[in-house]
Amino acid sequence: MSTSKAIDRICILAVVIALLISILFMNGSALGIQSTANTMGYEDRLFDTSRVHTIDIVIDDWEAFLETARSEEYSVCSVVIDGEAFRNVGIRGKGNTSLSSVASMDSDRYSFKIEFDQYDSTKTYYGLDKLSLNNLIQDNTMMKDYLAYQMMNEFGVAAPLSSFVYITVNGEDWGLYLAVEAVEESFLQRNYGSNYGELYKPDSMNMGGGRGNGKDFDFENFMGNSDKDQTGPNTMPPAPNGQAWPEMGEGFPGMPEDFDSSPMGGKMPGQTENHAEQPASETDAAAGAASLGQFDPSNMGDRMPGGFGKGSGETKLQYQGDDPDSYSTIFGSAKTDVTNADQRRLIQSLKCLSEGDTSAVDTEAVIRYFVVHNYVVNGDSYTGSMIHNYYLYEDNGQLSMIPWDYNLAFGTFQGSQAANAVNDDIDSPLSVTGNDRPMIDWIFSSEEYTERYHQYFGEFLNTVDAQSIIAKAKSLIAPYVEKDPTKFCTYEEFEKAVEALTTFCDLRSQSISLQLTGEEADVDASSLNLSDMGTMGKGFGGRGQQPDMPGMPEQSTGSDAQTKEPSGNAPAQMPQVPTGQSQMEFLEGMKRPEGMGNRFPGQDGHREQTDTNDAQGMTQWTLLIIAFVVTATGLMFVFKFKR
Repeated sequence: MSTSKAIDRICILAVVIALLISILFMNGSALGIQSTANTMGYEDRLFDTSRVHTIDIVIDDWEAFLETARSEEYSVCSVVIDGEAFRNVGIRGKGNTSLSSVASMDSDRYSFKIEFDQYDSTKTYYGLDKLSLNNLIQDNTMMKDYLAYQMMNEFGVAAPLSSFVYITVNGEDWGLYLAVEAVEESFLQRNYGSNYGELYKPDSMNMGGGRGNGKDFDFENFMGNSDKDQTGPNTMPPAPNGQAWPEMGEGFPGMPEDFDSSPMGGKMPGQTENHAEQPASETDAAAGAASLGQFDPSNMGDRMPGGFGKGSGETKLQYQGDDPDSYSTIFGSAKTDVTNADQRRLIQSLKCLSEGDTSAVDTEAVIRYFVVHNYVVNGDSYTGSMIHNYYLYEDNGQLSMIPWDYNLAFGTFQGSQAANAVNDDIDSPLSVTGNDRPMIDWIFSSEEYTERYHQYFGEFLNTVDAQSIIAKAKSLIAPYVEKDPTKFCTYEEFEKAVEALTTFCDLRSQSISLQLTGEEADVDASSLNLSDMGTMGKGFGGRGQQPDMPGMPEQSTGSDAQTKEPSGNAPAQMPQVPTGQSQMEFLEGMKRPEGMGNRFPGQDGHREQTDTNDAQGMTQWTLLIIAFVVTATGLMFVFKFKR
C-alpha cells in the first residue's frame, strides 16, 4: 500500500513539473523570460567590415529597369555576392526623396533593395531576407551612414549591420555603395530571437505613398524649380503679409537680416556661411522668432511641401487617445503582422510614457540609442523637424528605437552652422525641449536618468573611437572611390570631406566633454566647413548633377577623377559572356562555388540558416516534446498502478 501511495505522489509530481515547463515555455515573455538573439549566417560574410565586398547584378535589360526604378516595383535578376551566385531574386529602386532627387539630376545612380525571397519565400542569403544598397547621395565622405551604424553597434545599440560593396552590372563597373541590413524579419531574429515583438516605421514625411513614402514626391517642385501648376501636395504655404517666398539664396520675408535659424535645425536660404557667426543680440533673435510665429515644420500639417508634419503628433510618439484610428501613420507603417491586441498594447505604452511611467520604455536600450544619436547631430530624424528616419520596436509593452538613415547627420541637414552643430547641447538636442518628444523627454525629466545618460556619454567617448573608424574606412574604400564611375563627387572632394568629418568628430567630442563637466564654453569650429561633407542640395558632384538652383555654386563633374585599379582587395571580375548568350543564360552555366554541390546558396527551397539558428528551433521543439513525454508517462503510471 505504501508503495502505491509513493508512486501516486511521484506521478502527480511528474505531471505538475511537466505542466510548469509547458507554462514557462508558452508564457516566457510575459513572465520576463527574454528571447536570446540568434546568430545568423550573414554577419561574418557580407557584413565583414575588413574588406570591400563585390556584388554583380545580372539582369537582361538594365536600362529598362533604370527607366522604371522610381516605380519601386520589383524586377527579377540574379546577384553574385563575393563570387556566390543567387538566382531569381527581386531588385527595385529604393529611397524616400532620393529616388526623385536622382531622377531630377543627370544620373541614374539609384539606391536599390534586393529581396532574396521575393519570388521564393524559402530563399535567403545565409538567413538575410532583404538587403539595402545605398547610393551615398548627399555624402561626399561616403561613410556618414557607415560611421553612425558602426558607432551604434559598438555601443550596444540594436542597429543595422553595414559594409562597403563595389557593384558591377553584367560585369561592368557601376560604383561603390553601402550595403545595409534591412530592418525586417532577419534583423529582428538576429537581435531579439525568434519570439520577437512588433516593428513600426512612423514617418511624418507623407509624400504620396509608395514603398518609400515618397513615390510621388517631386524634387524640382519642392525646390521651386518647376514650371508646373503649384497647387499639389508639394505646394509651399502662402508667405506672410502677402509677400512672395524668396528664391534660393535670398532672405525670407519678415526676418531680421542676421536672424539665427539654428533653433530650427539649420541655416535658412540666404544665410551666410560664416560658421562661427552668432546673432547680433538676443533681442534680434527673439524678434526673428516672433516674426516667424515660432515656425515649426512639424506643426504645418499638409501645408508644407509633401505634407511635412502630417500626423506629426503620433510620429513624435505622443499619446493621441485610445482610438487606434488616431495612430494610422504608426499602424500603417507596421513591418510585422499587428493584431488589435498589439494596437491596444502600443497605445497603452504611449499613454504610460505620456504620464512619465518609464516601465513602458526599455530604458537601457533607449538611453544608449540617444547617446550615439545625439553625438552625430542628425536633424533629419526623430529629434529634427521632419520626425522620421527611425524604427519603433515594441515588445511586451516596452518601447525602444532602432536607428535608420544618417546620410545627413554630423550637422549636414539644412546647412547647419558648424559652431551650432559641434556645440549642440546634449541635454536639449537640436533645441528639442519640453514635452514635445516623449521618447527622449523622460530622460531629462528625471535627475536619475539624466545622470545615467551622462554616464553613458562618458562611456561612449572613452570606448568608441570615431576617428579610428573613419581612418580605417578611408584606407579601405579610397581606391574604389577613385575608380567609381557614377559617384556624386570627385575624389578630391571625397578626401576633403573625410578630413571635415574627422575634424567634426574631434571637435564634437571636445564639446561634449566640456558639457559633461558643466563648463559652458563653446569649442571653436571656425575652421570647419560642414558643406564639405555633402549636405542637402550639395554633394551632388560627379555624374549626378543637382538641379539648377539659384544662388548655388556649380559642382564639379568629377570627370577628372582617376580610375586606376585598386591594389590588394580588387573586385572579382565577371567572366565575359559568350556571343549569342544572354547574361541569365550564362549564369545558369556558371560553376557553383566549391562545396555547394548542384545548387546555388538559397536555391531549391533550402534556407541558408546557420546551425545555431536551427539548433534554437530544435531546442524549442525538444522542450515541448519532453514536456509531453513526461506528462504522458506520468498519466500512464497513474492509470497502471491505480488498477
